[in-house]
Amino acid sequence: MLIDAEGHFSGYACIFDEPDQGGDIVKPGAFHNSLAKKGVDGIRMLFQHDPKEPVGRLLEVREDHKGLLISGQLLKADPRALSLSQLISGGALDGLSIGFRTVRATRDKRTGLRHLWQIDLWEISIVTFPMMDRARIFPTAKPPDEIARLAQSPLENIAAAITLLRNH
Repeated sequence: MLIDAEGHFSGYACIFDEPDQGGDIVKPGAFHNSLAKKGVDGIRMLFQHDPKEPVGRLLEVREDHKGLLISGQLLKADPRALSLSQLISGGALDGLSIGFRTVRATRDKRTGLRHLWQIDLWEISIVTFPMMDRARIFPTAKPPDEIARLAQSPLENIAAAITLLRNH
């Protein structure tokens, strides 16, 4: 299950140290200043990066060891959000993507890849084709505190994670 009945979902909007299709590599800590300044309420949830398509609200946005971990809720009173919820639960849509302004970056002259050291995060979108292939909605929708608990000590929680996956 990718999304629950109330429209809650979780996933990674960005994975650290992996090149995206545009040749950008987001470094750990790149979101720190932006998240500290804006908080979760200062970042929008859109569909396909369209500012005319807000579809929900973010409940949590934070960096962990893997990348930018998010949880959100689609607002089912909105027809577009209801449609997205159905597409997500049906497995037809699961991509996530970030909209941002680059604050500090360096280019690797050997590879041509751009390393993003600091980002001003504007929005997180549900998308059909994410620039970063592994930026996806999780196969289960869990409350942020449970996700955080599992992410903090994965070795201690393998059995709990397997149980959660089996139950969904």
